[in-house]
Amino acid sequence: MNSDYFQLDLIGLEDTSQASSRTHAMIAAINSNRDFRLIDVMRDREDEEVNVVYLMVDVECHGVPKHNKYGLRFRERMLIVVPQDGSIATAVWAMRKDFPRLAHQNSVSVLGPAQLCLYYEPMKVVARTWTAPSFLARILWWLEKNAKGELHLADQPLDTLFFESKHELVIPWDIADLASEGKPLHVSGVRRADNGTTMRITNHLDTDQGVLAKLVKIDLEPVESGQVEWDPHSLGELNEIMIRRGANLLDPLRLAMQQGFPEQGLTLKDEPASVLVLLSIPLRRPSTGRVEGVSYRAFFLHGGALKVGMQLGALFDLDGRFYTSAGLLDGEEAVGWETIGLDPVTVLWENSADRARSQSGHSDSGPKGTVVGAGSLGSALIELWIRSGWGTWTVIDKDHIRPHNLTRHSALNFQIGQPKVLAVSRLVEAITRGAVALTGVEADVMSSLNPEVGRALDASELVVDATADLGYPRASSANEGRARHVSVFVTPNGRSGVMMLEDTAKTRCLRTIEAQYYRAIIRSEWGRKHLDGHRGLFWSGASCRDLSMVLPYSSVMIHACQFAESIPAHIRSDAAAAFIWQREPDGGTDAISLELFERHVHKTVEGLDVYMDEGLHDHLRELRHQSLPNETGGILLGYHDFTQNLLVIVDALPAPKDSKGSPTSFERGTDGLPDLVAEARERTAGIVGYVGEWHSHPDGYPAVPSRDDLVQLAQLAVGMNEEGLPVVQVIVGGHEIGVVQAEVRP
Repeated sequence: MNSDYFQLDLIGLEDTSQASSRTHAMIAAINSNRDFRLIDVMRDREDEEVNVVYLMVDVECHGVPKHNKYGLRFRERMLIVVPQDGSIATAVWAMRKDFPRLAHQNSVSVLGPAQLCLYYEPMKVVARTWTAPSFLARILWWLEKNAKGELHLADQPLDTLFFESKHELVIPWDIADLASEGKPLHVSGVRRADNGTTMRITNHLDTDQGVLAKLVKIDLEPVESGQVEWDPHSLGELNEIMIRRGANLLDPLRLAMQQGFPEQGLTLKDEPASVLVLLSIPLRRPSTGRVEGVSYRAFFLHGGALKVGMQLGALFDLDGRFYTSAGLLDGEEAVGWETIGLDPVTVLWENSADRARSQSGHSDSGPKGTVVGAGSLGSALIELWIRSGWGTWTVIDKDHIRPHNLTRHSALNFQIGQPKVLAVSRLVEAITRGAVALTGVEADVMSSLNPEVGRALDASELVVDATADLGYPRASSANEGRARHVSVFVTPNGRSGVMMLEDTAKTRCLRTIEAQYYRAIIRSEWGRKHLDGHRGLFWSGASCRDLSMVLPYSSVMIHACQFAESIPAHIRSDAAAAFIWQREPDGGTDAISLELFERHVHKTVEGLDVYMDEGLHDHLRELRHQSLPNETGGILLGYHDFTQNLLVIVDALPAPKDSKGSPTSFERGTDGLPDLVAEARERTAGIVGYVGEWHSHPDGYPAVPSRDDLVQLAQLAVGMNEEGLPVVQVIVGGHEIGVVQAEVRP
C-alpha cells in the first residue's frame, strides 16, 4: 500500500464462503457501483476466526469540487469495516494519512484512520432501512457535502471541539468556588462495564480512594465550529492545536500553576499527584458568527504537579523545596514541557439549578415558596420541583416517618423515626449536592407560637398546601396578608387529583373555592363517585383528603406530576383556578375546570361568619325570579367550622314539588329532601349537610325577616339544637340578600 495511507495489520481473505450475508451484499453493491472499485478483501491477521471483514475500496465522488478548501479529493481510499455480528454497525475509515479533520468524524486518535460519521440518526434507527447500496450512496453524499461545506444542518447543534472520550470527568456545579480556594482537589473514579471511567471532583474524600489534583481552568477566546480535533497525546500537541485555533495556552497554564501556591513552598510529600487542565472554548457558528455554545475538555497531565510546574518554568526547586517563580525568577526557563503526557477526558457538568431548569423546560426560576406537609404528596412535589430546579423551598411538617409511610413516601427504611422534613431535606441534598437548598421546619403549621413557621409563611411568594387535611387551607384564608396559596390533594380512591389556586388578590380564597368545589360535586354527574373510598360520615380524621388507606404510590405520583406541571403554569396568571383531573378505569383522564366566583361574608350579630359566593347569590336570585310573583324557598347545604368561627353555605336547593307559594307567603314541602341531603353528604365525604333555610320576598319588600320568618327561625333553632348547631336563614329580596342566624343558648 502507498506510504500516504495507513498501514494496518490485515491479510487477504481468500475464502469468503463463511462470510455473513451482509458482507456478500456489500461486495455485490461495490462491484455494481461505478464510483467504487474493490481493491482487496481482508481479515485481521491475529484472529483465528473471521469476526470482521475489511473491504478496501477507491471512491470517486464526482460531486467533490476541484481544489475545494476542505482538502477532499475526487478519489479517496476508504476501508469499509463489516462486522460479522449483525448487531454491530458497518463503518467506513478514510485511509489517507493527511485526510482532513472535518465535521462528522468519529476518529479518536491521530495515530489511526479517521472514521466517517455518516448519519444524523442513532444506528438503531438507521438499521431499520439500511442496505449496502444506500450505505455506499451515503459515503458519496458525505464526501460531496463536506467538500462544499454543507454537511452541518443549519439548525443542528454545533459539534464539540474534540471527539468523545470513554473517560468522563464530572465537574461540580460550584467549581468556581472550589477552585477559588486555591487548594488541591480530590479526583475519584468509578470503573464502568464498558472499560470507561467516570470521575468526580470534590474538595474532600470520606475514604482514601482517589488522588489529589491541582485544577487549572483556562477560558479561551471563541473559535469557529466545524472542525473536530483529534485528541493530543502530549502537552506539545495540545499547544499546537490551541495555537492553530488562535489561543494562548502556555502563559495562562504557567500563571495558573503559580496561583495560590503557598509562600512557604511545598515538598514532594505534599505534592498533588496530577494536574487537571480544564479548557473552556466558546464555539461560533460559521454561517452567523454567533457564539452558540461552549466546548469543554479536560486533560490530566502526567507527572506530579510540582514536576509539571518545574517543566513549565512556573516553579523552582531550592534544596528539595519548591517555590513559585512569580515575581522572583520570571525568566525561569521552561524545559521539557512539550513531552509531558496527557490523558483526554470528556467533560460532564453536575446539574446546577439553572441547568436543571433548562433541561426541564422551565422558563423562570420559580417562587420562593413553602410546602406545608411533607407527607406522600408533599415529598413528591418537592422532589419533582427540586429535580427541575424550580423554586426555592421551605417545607413544614410536624410528623415523623413510620413504617407504613414507606409505601407512599420518598423516605428510605433507615429514616424510620426521623422527622419527615429531615427525610425530605436529605433527599434534596442527595439529589443536588447543595445546588438547591431546602429549609425544613419541624413544627405544626397551625401553631401560632412557632416563630419559624411565621417567618417562612411571611417570606413566601407561594404557599402549597399538601397537608391532606382541611384545617390549614381553611385557616390560611383568614390571613389575607400572606402569600397566595394553592391546595392540592388526591382523593381516597386515587382516581382524582384536585388543585385549588387562589387569585393574587385573594377575593377567591381557598375557603370559598372549597365550597364551590363541593357544589360542583353535588351538582355534577362526575361528582357521584368522585370521593368514593372515604371511611365514614365525619370529615375529622377521615376527610376527602385522608390518604391513610389502601392506595398505590403510583396513583399519588400520577397526580403529583400533574400538580408539579400545572402549578407553575397557572401561577403566571393572577386569576384563581380550580381543576379536577379524574382518571377513568380505562386509563383516560378528564380535566374538569371550575368557574370560580368572588366570596361574600355575611356578618351576623354574636354568631358565626357566614360565607357565600357570588355564584350562589346569582343562583338564589334566579330561583326567586323564576317563581315571581310568588314567594319560593328551600333548604341550604353547607358546613360549620367552629375552629374558624364560620359557617359556609355551599348550595341552595330549589323548592320541593310539594311546596306552596303565593305572592305573600311560602310553605316549604319535604318531597325528596331527605334523599337529596343524604346524597350531598355522601358525595362530599360527610362534609356538607343541612345548615338552614332560604326563602324569597316579593318586590318592594326588604330582605329582613318578617314576624313569620322569626317564628320559623326559632323553630329551626330548636330543631338544630339537638345537634348543638346554630341555624341560618337566608332571605332573597329584589335588590339584596339578607342572612339571619339563631341558636338555642342555655
